[in-house]
Amino acid sequence: MAKKKGLGRGLSALMADVAEAPTVAPKEVADDSPRRSEMRVPIEKIVPNPDQPRQTFVEADLTDLANSIREKGVIQPLIVRAIGDEFQIVAGERRWRAAQIAQLHDLPVLVRNLDDTEVLEIAIIENIQRSDLNAVEEALGYRQLMDKFGHTQEKMAEALGKSRSHIANLLRLLNLPESVQTFLKDGKLSTGHARALVTAERPEVLAKKIVSGGLSVRQTEALVKNEGQGTTKKAAPAKAARSRDADTIALEGDLSAALGMKVALNHPSGAASGSITIDYKSLDQLDDLCMLLTKATLGE
Repeated sequence: MAKKKGLGRGLSALMADVAEAPTVAPKEVADDSPRRSEMRVPIEKIVPNPDQPRQTFVEADLTDLANSIREKGVIQPLIVRAIGDEFQIVAGERRWRAAQIAQLHDLPVLVRNLDDTEVLEIAIIENIQRSDLNAVEEALGYRQLMDKFGHTQEKMAEALGKSRSHIANLLRLLNLPESVQTFLKDGKLSTGHARALVTAERPEVLAKKIVSGGLSVRQTEALVKNEGQGTTKKAAPAKAARSRDADTIALEGDLSAALGMKVALNHPSGAASGSITIDYKSLDQLDDLCMLLTKATLGE
């Protein structure tokens, strides 16, 4: 089994100070040197990465960036790699898109020799570090880092300056149905709403009620709690919040994210015992769970 590695070079190792260099043709940079100085490349020679993790580019934000580029130019060069006669974007697709709106003819770039794995990892890390990602995009970035590169939540938290609970809570959102994730992407639900819905039996039904009724996060938590009790009676939000402490909810989230399955904890306040329920959606998930428990028992 391949040994899990830590986070790769990331952007910090790529953005070292470089001297300016004149515009050159792609063939002049398609060599084995790991780093090239900044240069300017015709915009039609720059192409996006087809595996770009970022899914959403807001037109209004691109227009604002284009206006800034018209006034000040592109200050930070794009990171690219040479592919034949073209340059594929590793980091900086927003700048490239905005530059086209601003009708620029060429762009500053830094050419790096990177393999497909490094390109994907850097693209994911760059996107995660942006502040304007929606919660689903950020969660998908964490999931890609874990699935493709074997990164643990602890390692990602350390390298990206995030708390482990932040990463775990976002990963839980990927367990929600696609329609609920779409509400979140579109801004109709907040991250707080979505986190409350992770433990719901019918998250799609409740999500529609939340959006149509304009419910608060606290009201959403009460709605989910009532569903679990099998009643339609409206409970006071404060009472619902007191019935389950924050540590129990957070632990449920951590376990759900770690297992990729819905986990429910029944731990009465002040008690030393309780119960745990793990819901699996397929026999494959059951096999995975049995394997994890077996490894833990044997101390592997």
